[in-house]
Amino acid sequence: MAYAVIKTGGKQYRVQQGDHIDVEKIDAETGTLLEFSPLLIGEGSDIQVGAPVVDGAAVTAKVVSQFRGPKGVAFKFKRRKGYHKTKGFRRHLTKLEITSIA
Repeated sequence: MAYAVIKTGGKQYRVQQGDHIDVEKIDAETGTLLEFSPLLIGEGSDIQVGAPVVDGAAVTAKVVSQFRGPKGVAFKFKRRKGYHKTKGFRRHLTKLEITSIA
């Protein structure tokens, strides 16, 4: 099975056809097809590494949904000073389905 490494939102993801991945928010409507330039493509022992991307290769993904991730907590404190502060956050994420690697 072929796989590829793509970069989006400042992170790299190893993907295969049919994978569902959650990435940092991408401004696109649900059902939109997106195309990424892969950094690496591999199938078995045959691996192509790009400099910086593999020429003539593309990874196509479909936007499944836009959602917010689980709650995270940022907690700050200074010892012996009576100072503590709690702040919660939820990241905006996009769920992608990898449709093809070519």
